[in-house]
Amino acid sequence: MQQFQISLPSYSRGFHIISDVVLSQIPNLPQTGLLHLFIQHTSAGICINENADPSVLADLNAWFAKNVKENEPYYQHTFEGPDDMPAHIKTILTGCEITIPITNGRLNLGTWQGIYLGEFRNHGGSRNIIATVYS
Repeated sequence: MQQFQISLPSYSRGFHIISDVVLSQIPNLPQTGLLHLFIQHTSAGICINENADPSVLADLNAWFAKNVKENEPYYQHTFEGPDDMPAHIKTILTGCEITIPITNGRLNLGTWQGIYLGEFRNHGGSRNIIATVYS
């Protein structure tokens, strides 16, 4: 087992495909195994979804904005700004960890799958992901 800390640059609010960024910070994958990724934040999520058509990113951003709104009158956690409590809710919906099989030294993702970062703050800053490689 090996473990690495992956540092992501600051991203704008929304969904971003980060597969290449993640892989660039992991030296070598074993022939077979698992890659577990855990994002160390409560206002950003990680998931797997379509990596071919950019309209998927736009549609996901639109759905999240419509269904998890800012400035709801029932929010009590408001001192970090109007985007903070919705960011926590969105993180629960996307999750904070994923596991991907490794086959023949490569991530065994489906043809159209990529690793997504969901950045749910207006100014979230850099993010850290703990990558654990099991062989």
